[in-house]
Amino acid sequence: MDVRVRVGLNLQALRRDRGYSQEELAHRAAMHQTYLSGIERGRRNPSVLVLARIAEALGVDLQDLTRKR
Repeated sequence: MDVRVRVGLNLQALRRDRGYSQEELAHRAAMHQTYLSGIERGRRNPSVLVLARIAEALGVDLQDLTRKR
């Protein structure tokens, strides 16, 4: 599986587990909702710094976004 797809699926699952909408998580991570949506769909190739902001907003470790489930 492409790592972008894996990150997107993990991100979506973690976001939903916390009850956040894409809009709320995007606000918490200081990014635009459409960019976050692109990451979730595996269409964007976010930098490590962007992934770190998302992980912090979710309250998880960065590796949780890339872990195989």
